[in-house]
Amino acid sequence: MPPTLASLVHHSALKLTVRAGGDRLDVPVRWAHVSELADPVPYMEGGELLLITALKLDAEDPEAMRRYVRRLAKAGVVGLGFAVGVNYEDIPKALVDAAEEEGLPLLEVPRRTPFLAISKAVSAAIAADQYRAVTAGFAAQRELTKQALTDGPQGLLRALAAQVDGWAALYDASGAVVGAAPEWAGRRAGRLTAEVERLRERPAPASAVVGGGGGPERSGSDGRHDDRVELHSLGTGRRPRAALAVGTASALGTAERYAVHSAIALLTLTTERSRSLHAAQQRIGAAVLGMLLAGEPDHARAVAGDLYGGLLDAPFRLILADATAASAAADGGADPFDGLAEAVESAAARAGEAVLVVPEGDRLVALVADGGAAAEACAQYTAALENARAAGGVASESGDEVGLVVGLSAPAGPIAAASAYKQAEQALSVARRRGRVFVEHERLAAGSVLPLLADDAVKAFADGLLRALHEHDATGRGDLVASLRAWLSRHGQWDAAAADLGVHRHTLRYRMRRVEEILGRSLDDPDVRMELWLALKATSTE
Repeated sequence: MPPTLASLVHHSALKLTVRAGGDRLDVPVRWAHVSELADPVPYMEGGELLLITALKLDAEDPEAMRRYVRRLAKAGVVGLGFAVGVNYEDIPKALVDAAEEEGLPLLEVPRRTPFLAISKAVSAAIAADQYRAVTAGFAAQRELTKQALTDGPQGLLRALAAQVDGWAALYDASGAVVGAAPEWAGRRAGRLTAEVERLRERPAPASAVVGGGGGPERSGSDGRHDDRVELHSLGTGRRPRAALAVGTASALGTAERYAVHSAIALLTLTTERSRSLHAAQQRIGAAVLGMLLAGEPDHARAVAGDLYGGLLDAPFRLILADATAASAAADGGADPFDGLAEAVESAAARAGEAVLVVPEGDRLVALVADGGAAAEACAQYTAALENARAAGGVASESGDEVGLVVGLSAPAGPIAAASAYKQAEQALSVARRRGRVFVEHERLAAGSVLPLLADDAVKAFADGLLRALHEHDATGRGDLVASLRAWLSRHGQWDAAAADLGVHRHTLRYRMRRVEEILGRSLDDPDVRMELWLALKATSTE
């Protein structure tokens, strides 16, 4: 504890006597300062014990003393020490009354006690307090290090919460709570997600203080929450990899501050070490993925070992992400896959799932458990991007400059990994053409092929194939396009198609011969029939 007026009064060598403000002696003293100026306020910082002999004061003038004491109190002076036997044999009543009226502690300093002794006592007490704080800080650092080594981040959080007499929580890169101590603090930490997100937008290291709000365990009887929370980003890169929250009932002291700084350093080391391990895991993942795509699942399992749990033995889905150069430039040159990778990996970590995420040149490939949290996180992340782009008008119908695009395969096993990759590529290609962020291959297979005919290339082919027929019909010499559509829709049945058109079947036969002559193709060829039917469908979607 820092020195207080009470500790100075109880100092046996100083012999100080309380003459006013005896109920305010528990105030900390930051320094002892001597000044005989009539107005020393411009030189005060607050928290001082001011020592005077009233050399330049009319200490017997009640009005002058009221003004003097009032200015000192407003400047934050915590006490006034008056030396008797120098200019006054006793403290004048006007000064005592003014101090009592203002509530400013007034101490009588006997003649045999020099001001220097009081200054030394205050200085020694401050130095002792700082030494205790540093010593306690080193002890806290040892304890935090021990807990971090023996029980990981969760043990460190427990030790930190005990050191600050409060609570502590750790957030991952996505802003989700991954650990908290005591146990109830997880609910409190979860309500700070928005503040953690704002902190992550600032370059590391960054910190913020959040006042108010708290869990039920920290609430007063009136239901108000009064804890003070410090948030600190963790990591040395451009984007924070994690965040630490520390909640206390009041501002941190010196010892508690040492403990928090030690925890930040240890968690940052853990985070950076995790990044190195993550990079090594990615290299192994790239090798495993290469073996799977090469049709060598047994070799892939042998290399992976227990690293990916049962991911390679159960149905999985393959995520393939691509991004335009424009999207990376718009994000300040940052990796456009960071957000997606963090969302997928964080969801998998919280659910206890294995996940394989591998950068592949200008793409990102991920294997996620079918129906798991990681696959759901991918869908939610891309849906949020889709909504943001729709609101901002970023996505284009033609698919130009749509930024991040993601394709998701159907469920597959290790033997069919290459097929899953091809499915993800197909879904990715459709997403890019449609100006979408995310497309599932299963949705394509379960739907109709007709929406695909809206592609500009298909329409151009259809227009070219049917142009001669449309030009013929435009001259008024017949209705070949409608006749062809009716005949194909009736699978080449002459009577049914002629009835639909309201013409004789011989008329329809004549028209179909004209179609063959104009196009130079035989309607007996099933491929020709298929192309013509798709061309008619494509032009009818306009």
